[in-house]
Amino acid sequence: MANVLDLKRRIRSVKNTRQITKAMKMVSAAKLRRAQERAMQSRPYAQMLVNVLESLVRRTALYDGEGGDVMHPLLVEREEKNVLVVVIAGDKGFAGAFNSNIGKAAQNFINARCQQGQNIDIETVGRKARDLFRRKYSEAVWEHKEETYDNELSRHIEEIRHRAAQIELAHDNSSLLTKLSFAEVDKVAHSIIDRYERNEIDAVYLVYNEFKSVIAQRVVVEKLLPIRKLGSHEITASEEMNEEQKEAAAHAAVTAGISLNTPEESVAEQEAKKFGTADVDYIFDQDPARLFRHLMPRYVTTQIYHALIESVASEHAARMTAMDAATSNASDMIDSLTLLMNRVRQAAITKEIIEIVSGASAL
Repeated sequence: MANVLDLKRRIRSVKNTRQITKAMKMVSAAKLRRAQERAMQSRPYAQMLVNVLESLVRRTALYDGEGGDVMHPLLVEREEKNVLVVVIAGDKGFAGAFNSNIGKAAQNFINARCQQGQNIDIETVGRKARDLFRRKYSEAVWEHKEETYDNELSRHIEEIRHRAAQIELAHDNSSLLTKLSFAEVDKVAHSIIDRYERNEIDAVYLVYNEFKSVIAQRVVVEKLLPIRKLGSHEITASEEMNEEQKEAAAHAAVTAGISLNTPEESVAEQEAKKFGTADVDYIFDQDPARLFRHLMPRYVTTQIYHALIESVASEHAARMTAMDAATSNASDMIDSLTLLMNRVRQAAITKEIIEIVSGASAL
């Protein structure tokens, strides 16, 4: 049995750990508030973009009158032979099962598609997703081919893909979460769009943690391309929080001062829903078909940006919940060690008294 001095050292160590976990919980709560505000601020823009696109759809022929082909390549549906899966996880740990749940959902989806004979490309966002799939699968091999035309006056550089396995890591976008910006997301979105328009991939899926509130979250697999209906999220698979997880998240949120309710619509969001919906004939300066072709890539960028913002908020909520549980466990351990220390000290005192009484009786 440990002596009193060892138990005091353990209690002091656990108290220091509790201070750290409590501070991490409050930091995550503050970051969660900022992430929620950021998500709320981006909603009016996304809603207005959808309304404009829907207005353009009513004035644009989506199908070619001669051949009956779809006018925009992002609306073209093909047989899914080559599928791109974008896995959005976190950069750091101490977030409970946040990263492992996303990895598990992505792996289940990949396994199901592989059984159907499809080729899978994986793009990761976040270091945890990158490290997980880098251990399992090999990276794709790209060859840069350069062609020269008109006596070396013009050059064309093309990347040629050499597929060696059914599942490969295409790109790593871990730097996106370091400083999340719309411009960087736009670059990633355009690279995905270019691959889809060149028929290198037939469908694109996002795997991320959807966030509505602290107690309303789920891991989803969402179909990004091809686009079937503007403004709607085509969820192909999802995993809800269980009651135990909801209770733990609710306790952490209440103690940190975070609201459990889904944020209400702001005035800007309410006005954005009305934008472009009046029953009038809008006049556009440019050709509606040209505007539609220009705005569709921006719509895809907005969808990816929305998923990244929700994933960041979910990560902070998961870390806040995990640190709250760690703080509670530390308090329980301190109580248990204090009780044990008192018992050990009382046993030592009792032993000394017995020795004194026995010595006195011997005299």
